[in-house]
Amino acid sequence: MKKLLIILITLFGVMSNSYGQNKQILYGFDEIPQTLLLNPGAVTNYKYHVGIPLMSNISANVGITGVTLADVFRNDGVDFTTKYRNALNKLSENDYIQVNSQIEVLNGGYKLNERDYITAGFYTEMDAFATIPKDILSLINEGNASNVNRSFLLSQASVKAEFIGVLHFGISRTLNKKLTVGTRLKIYSGAVNVTSTGNTGSFTTRLGQNNIYSHYLNNINISGNSSGIYDENNESNLSAGTLLGRTFFGGNLGLGVDIGFTYKLNDQTEITASLLDLGFISYSQDVRNGTMIGDFVFSGIEFQYDATNPDYWGDIDNEFRQQVPRAENKESYTVARPIKFNSSIKHSWGKSRREENCHDISYNDYFDNAIGAQIFSVIRPNGPKFALTGFLEKRLFESIKGKVTYTIDDFSYSNLGVGLSAKLGKVNVFGMVDNLFKITDIADANQASFQVGVNLIFK
Repeated sequence: MKKLLIILITLFGVMSNSYGQNKQILYGFDEIPQTLLLNPGAVTNYKYHVGIPLMSNISANVGITGVTLADVFRNDGVDFTTKYRNALNKLSENDYIQVNSQIEVLNGGYKLNERDYITAGFYTEMDAFATIPKDILSLINEGNASNVNRSFLLSQASVKAEFIGVLHFGISRTLNKKLTVGTRLKIYSGAVNVTSTGNTGSFTTRLGQNNIYSHYLNNINISGNSSGIYDENNESNLSAGTLLGRTFFGGNLGLGVDIGFTYKLNDQTEITASLLDLGFISYSQDVRNGTMIGDFVFSGIEFQYDATNPDYWGDIDNEFRQQVPRAENKESYTVARPIKFNSSIKHSWGKSRREENCHDISYNDYFDNAIGAQIFSVIRPNGPKFALTGFLEKRLFESIKGKVTYTIDDFSYSNLGVGLSAKLGKVNVFGMVDNLFKITDIADANQASFQVGVNLIFK
């Protein structure tokens, strides 16, 4: 049972896949139209673009702090119990799993005039975050007999996961030679949501009279909200067709906005910043919520049949329900989107011959090389998460540009990433991959991501 539980928890981390949406390779990669989704105030240098439907932007990220899959499941001759115990010892109360994936269905943009570039599109996104409840896993693994007087915190359990569709409209405006600003309106359609955050409570075992253990559940206040999982008959309702249908004005609607800017300190140096997903979703369809609030004390557990009290387990359950009452409702609830912040500084050099000789490039100066740094943050249920990235951009050939990044965050201090953008006539193809040092052994990586896309770009 214990082994099954840890497998299920680990599979949840893999299948629900969060990484925190830090797309540090794409951010500021101006040759790629999708950079406007990360900074609506990015500078554009083309007349219009059209994304290839369902192929213009596909990304997936997964991260887990503290341990890796290899720590628990690698076939290295060490028994599972030992590896599980060692993995628990490596964990802290701040470790977590986070996953994000996006599929862009439609995307396009058009340059209205010398100042304004408008964009619109639709994409689906799956985002999940879960803390790793070390105390609960330790209690399951070790039991309470060897942990008398130790309080196991139930508050370590926290989860927030959703699958949504996003319809968006944006505009980027060049105010002058130095400053470009932009904004994007988003209409969210929530297909599925599960949220359980801000829980409290602890479990403690103490030795009572006559060597009888007393068990205390203190300050229990656990709540959970869900939408799209159960229908009105409380039956699972998670078919692929139903979920995809809900992503486009499916009933659980919300609004959000992105803002951003690019400011040129001089011809070669610029700073950028953006705030993304300042918004919320109101869930009202197929809602099922639950709460447990109270305190409970009981002495010992009788595992053998007691002829004097044949309904021993039923009595404990009834007493627990009385002291820690559970309640369910179907009331609508609102969930804030995970707000994201990006900022960067970039210095470019090595003027491109293409700019000097090609008459159709007049919107922006071009350089063959650039170096810079970026900071990223996302708000999660247990606080903000940060990442710091250094990057180098270089034009490899006339139609191919590359970017190399080195990122430090909760997952790794040695995350090397690389991205390429190629222009073949009107076709723009890009690909990006993260954590190159672990690419041959993904099971031993704390984080991995990829991103690919195809667009048509018209100068």
